[in-house]
Amino acid sequence: MIPERLARRAFGPSRRIFRALLLTIPLAPWTVAPAAAQAFDPQRDDIAAFIAELAQKHGFEPAPLTALFAQAESKPFILQAIAKPAERTLTWDEYRSKFLIERRISRGVEVHDQRQAELERAQAASGVPADIILGIVGVETFYGENIGKHRVIDALATLAFDYPPRQKFFRNELEQYLVMAREEGIDPLVPVGSYAGAMGLPQFMPSSFRSYAVDGDADGKRDLWNDWPDVFSSVGNYLKVHGWKAGEPVLAAADASNANLAGLDDKLALTETVGSLRARSVKFETGLPSSAPAMLVALKVAAGTEYRVGFTNFYAITRYNRSHMYASAVNDLADAIAATRAGLPLPAASGPPATAPLAPSEPVSGWSTTTSGT
Repeated sequence: MIPERLARRAFGPSRRIFRALLLTIPLAPWTVAPAAAQAFDPQRDDIAAFIAELAQKHGFEPAPLTALFAQAESKPFILQAIAKPAERTLTWDEYRSKFLIERRISRGVEVHDQRQAELERAQAASGVPADIILGIVGVETFYGENIGKHRVIDALATLAFDYPPRQKFFRNELEQYLVMAREEGIDPLVPVGSYAGAMGLPQFMPSSFRSYAVDGDADGKRDLWNDWPDVFSSVGNYLKVHGWKAGEPVLAAADASNANLAGLDDKLALTETVGSLRARSVKFETGLPSSAPAMLVALKVAAGTEYRVGFTNFYAITRYNRSHMYASAVNDLADAIAATRAGLPLPAASGPPATAPLAPSEPVSGWSTTTSGT
């Protein structure tokens, strides 16, 4: 359900969030949180200093900010959620099955049919196909059904002032949020989002909102909660700015069963080319030239490892969320929506499996510039 349109009142004189694939929740030592939400004390030294800094940098009046922080609350659940340890991560087939479900695919087709004109405008402006845009919004929030339930001011203030490990990052996001609210004419007490402050149907953090959100219908507002043209245009713009190449593929299924993988790892970087991977006997089909940047994507499944080759557009999706599995799920959901719209069979779930994965260089989950779990 899409939330009611935000109340908009002027206030005063917006990737990288941990995306949880995680299953257990013991608290880290710094998260000795109160049993219930507690109002912030704006006279607290760190909050008072933050208010003074905003007044100096951005011309905010201190009194309205003091009143605002007196209405914000520190939320124990948020501290618990952000501190979940990586005790078990999902395999690719487990992860994929959460997103490639019939209702998510059919809902994507339905949104396309209902919003085709807006999607086509966003596609024309950004070069990003409509189905990829739908894949992002479908993975992020199930097309707006799950945008999060926490007030953004509470989430960001809790993490900015009561979570030392990521204090610098979240204080910047809180600063960006307050500037964003003033720019957009939004009451900062109204918007809701994820436990880490990601907002709207595409789950933009405030810094990403300010940098990449687009007024897709030229109504003078950038509304990522209610306005589909703004949502579609903003997702397309984000990917375009992060290197999307119109008309190029995202992924290709690969057979690495007889490949020489020595020296390769699973970094989210275009460190190879189409030619260099073929020289290693990685088998895949693409019309891109041998010089095109590429990466070998290793996805752990129950039977071993599924390999794919990711190109520049795959890398662009990983700038939205730093995860091989996230970008693969977006691609697969987009392909499933496109196939369903065309009346074709759904694409195969996996390519030829192999048993020797690449040497791990980073955890499967990552820090996202735009998103977080809800």
